[in-house]
Amino acid sequence: MERFLDQFFNLEIMARYLPDVAAGFVVTVQLALSVIVTGLALGLVLAMVRAFQIRPVNWLIILFVDLFRALPPLVILIIFYFGLPFVGITMSAFVISWVVLASVLAAFAEEIYWAGITSVNKGQWEASRSTGLGFTQTLFYVVIPQAIRMTIPPLTNRTIAITKNTALASVVTVEEMLTVAQTSLAYAANTSPLTMAAIGYLLIFFPLTMASRWVETRYAWKR
Repeated sequence: MERFLDQFFNLEIMARYLPDVAAGFVVTVQLALSVIVTGLALGLVLAMVRAFQIRPVNWLIILFVDLFRALPPLVILIIFYFGLPFVGITMSAFVISWVVLASVLAAFAEEIYWAGITSVNKGQWEASRSTGLGFTQTLFYVVIPQAIRMTIPPLTNRTIAITKNTALASVVTVEEMLTVAQTSLAYAANTSPLTMAAIGYLLIFFPLTMASRWVETRYAWKR
């Protein structure tokens, strides 16, 4: 037991590397928030554009969605990080991680929003149009509010999943929490920095999990 505590909960080593891990925690939170806000917003915009049924545009949206849902985020991250400089596009590792993960979230979010839009009863459309509202007004004021309400639980779960994937940014040298913890582990020859990283992820995911439980309860189907 003493060896276990020394290896995973060495207070001296934790105190030494706490500032570094805390800095990595801030980067992880910044990346997660950027990905969530951008991904959910982009997914909603794509779903609304798709509702106008402009066939060439819809084909492009479906291609984007299917591509980013099919490929593993790590593969896309590596392709963007190492491939974009060859076509003259240079971005920081943080920005590339943000763009890739936000695009992945947007692809899943678009399908979720689209399912919500198509699940709104056709009578809602007809009733709104009969009052004099145009298609765009009906979409924005009647359909989208109902669709968003129905899609909150799956979107919350998808948000938690993509937040976990922020750890993939360590592969492209983003100084997020996992990267810092692994570097500290190498210097200290002790896994206590990884324990701090695990605690940091719990601090991020626990509120999200609790929010997910509340949302699922709040919007649960009731007989």
